[in-house]
Amino acid sequence: MNSDIVSKFGRRVQERRRSLGISQERLAELAGVHRTYVGMIERGEKNITLRNIAKFAKALKMPIHDLLKFE
Repeated sequence: MNSDIVSKFGRRVQERRRSLGISQERLAELAGVHRTYVGMIERGEKNITLRNIAKFAKALKMPIHDLLKFE
């Protein structure tokens, strides 16, 4: 279950990033994280902290609760 939600979150980040037309590198710059971390999040390889969820939401120009909406 835990890895399932991590994967769903990663897909949500990737979908939003692509809809904005930005690269993983650009998202990393905007969020203040390393570019490899973005890839790890998108692939569901890394569990993300609440602080970093907030950074990603800001960088992706969306409220946190919208970033966490996935089915």
